Amino acid sequence: MYVYVPTLSPFLSGRGLSLQFIGIVLGSYGFVQMFVRFPLGILSDRWGKRKPFILLGMLTAAISCLLFLIPGLWIWPLAGRLMAGVCASTWVAFTVLYAGYFGAGQTGRAMGNISVMTVSGQMIGMLLSGWLTEGFNQNAPFSIGAIIAGIGLLLAFLLKEPRMGQRDQPGMSFAMIKNVVRTKTLLQVSLLSILAHGVLFITMFGFTPLKAQEMGAGGIGLTVLVFAFMLPHAFASLFTARWFTPRFGYWGTIGAGFVLSTLCTLAMVFAQSFGMLVATQAINGFAQGLHMPLLLGLAIRDVALPGRATAMGLYQALYAIGMFSGPFLAGWLNESWGLNSGFLFGSLLGAAAAFLVWAWARQERAVHVRTGEKHTGEVSG
Repeated sequence: MYVYVPTLSPFLSGRGLSLQFIGIVLGSYGFVQMFVRFPLGILSDRWGKRKPFILLGMLTAAISCLLFLIPGLWIWPLAGRLMAGVCASTWVAFTVLYAGYFGAGQTGRAMGNISVMTVSGQMIGMLLSGWLTEGFNQNAPFSIGAIIAGIGLLLAFLLKEPRMGQRDQPGMSFAMIKNVVRTKTLLQVSLLSILAHGVLFITMFGFTPLKAQEMGAGGIGLTVLVFAFMLPHAFASLFTARWFTPRFGYWGTIGAGFVLSTLCTLAMVFAQSFGMLVATQAINGFAQGLHMPLLLGLAIRDVALPGRATAMGLYQALYAIGMFSGPFLAGWLNESWGLNSGFLFGSLLGAAAAFLVWAWARQERAVHVRTGEKHTGEVSG
């Protein structure tokens, strides 16, 4: 899925598409997920199965890449990105299946592990992107992406559902769904994740490569940019649950991530050189790694096992709003006022998230003071 992401906006620009339409294509990825992820999670819980949805994800990943290879009309890249949104929606099943291999109380560790593996896959794919474009042609990343997806589809047939997913259990009732939807922590982290993904899909997964290209970066330059973002991102994802959270609590760690992300996104507006742009992405990657795994783990922490795919589906459907609206609005701003206006908008989203974290942390501390409970702020579940 990510082997063509760094070159996508330059690829679309090279096909003569406007910045506004590029924003629509980029945003369509999240638009589909807004409507697909939650029903997919409910279906997965009702059937008690995750594997079929993972197979669907690998198949649609291949179709997505192939659609980009069709020349001519603008509809094909849009269809390709829409199909990528269907593929990404199956991430609900991936996360819940993986968490099912771990014991009770290990959700944070499981989400930290799978975040590292996800970031590793993203990094490998995105590092290949610039090299493939520079060494072959602009279609090469899409061709390789389709091949990788085909391999993934074959490997997915080897997956085994954990025993807990195999047992007989009643499907999710509407009352159970209602209880999941009302979970306070789930709603809080969903809102934060909307803002976080808005920033991410405006910057590294959106218009940052286009800014780098305007600064004269070629395929190798984009590879350097990706490496600068993804390596700190992977490092932070690996150590967030193990080191940062026990010391600073989940609100402290998440808040620090948003503050850093806000400052780095704002700094992109003033970046005058490719080196400075790379530096902003390195710090931004680290910041994203601080809050993304924690938000993911918190989404299902307070939800019983039979409802976790539903909770994850809701969480991921909601944060898809950020995937869609972030690049869509930034594309409109960029078309009217230039590329930096989108980054300024992204910094405002990050600042709003940081404020919410501060307000909720303060509220939670007040509750613990009134009830006389010990407040650790750690993600245990």
